[in-house]
Amino acid sequence: MNRKRFAHRCWKKTRRFTKKLIQYLFTYIIQAFFTVVFCIFLRLISFNLASSFGGWLGRTLGPKLKLSWIARYNLMKVFPNKTPAEIDKIVVEMWDNLGRTFCEYPHLRWLCSHYNKRIEFVHPELIEKMRDDGKAGLLFSAHYGNWEVGSIIGNKFNFDLHRIFRQANNPYVEWAFRYFRNKIPGKLVPKGISTFRQIVEEVRKGGHFALMIDQKMNSGISSDFFGFPVMTTPSMMKLALKYNLPVLPVFVVRENGTHFKVIAEPEVSLIHTGNMNADIITNMNNVHHILEKWIKERPGQWLWLHQRWPETKWVWKKLYACRKQWKKGEFNAEMLAVSQKKHEYVRKKKDYFN
Repeated sequence: MNRKRFAHRCWKKTRRFTKKLIQYLFTYIIQAFFTVVFCIFLRLISFNLASSFGGWLGRTLGPKLKLSWIARYNLMKVFPNKTPAEIDKIVVEMWDNLGRTFCEYPHLRWLCSHYNKRIEFVHPELIEKMRDDGKAGLLFSAHYGNWEVGSIIGNKFNFDLHRIFRQANNPYVEWAFRYFRNKIPGKLVPKGISTFRQIVEEVRKGGHFALMIDQKMNSGISSDFFGFPVMTTPSMMKLALKYNLPVLPVFVVRENGTHFKVIAEPEVSLIHTGNMNADIITNMNNVHHILEKWIKERPGQWLWLHQRWPETKWVWKKLYACRKQWKKGEFNAEMLAVSQKKHEYVRKKKDYFN
């Protein structure tokens, strides 16, 4: 009996090791190889041509992907009065921007030293004020326009801008992304509890951090986004309230394909009542409302592919199943009703259609 059990354990470990090895060889390495080859090709052609190619690729392939139905559901939730045709138009614009952004990555190092040719900085005095106030500061943005261009603030205004980011699953692809970004002054700090201490240390030294606030964090706090509850990270507001840091909104707007505006808005007026938990939620709601304003102005420039609301991860599949009706311009009334319901955050899947 013991021999059989030992043999079974050895077989399970061998199978697990083989599975990881196959994943490593055939997924990570091959994926990285094609990523590097594609990036070399994009770097050999001009910035305009690379961006145009990415836009064409995005517009042509993106809307046909099953993934696009996540975006359609999110748009239906936020803009219930828009027709399927209007939503599809925004989806095409989103994929155009996403394709351009990806194909512009290999030129990010070039942009770091040629930003005056492509980037207009709006309200630069707000950034200069934060840089020169003698204390740490936080800049927040979203996956809007070419969001990587916003980091070039560090090059333009000559200060270290540490960036909090999500690492790629593939370590070799992550290396390529870091290579493109390494001309920007400042550290790259991966998201996670383990790196929070490092962020606090830099803040105490007067460092400036930039981060995206439009991604879901299941272990975070519930906040209001377009009138619906979402899970988001409280880290930014914890730091801002605890150390009394200025919080500056910065957004990148794509114009005429390959030109950008980096727009800084006035510092967010933080609410301090003494109740830390309540203040974090109130201030995150206010920050999300700033983001809402930008998304409403140019919805095609925001990345709608995030499963931002808790029910998105399964309701979009129901919408995909009704794609024939959608193409005819028909809304599913039941799904529209579900999308407008203010769902409480749930950790287990719940089917609202049964």
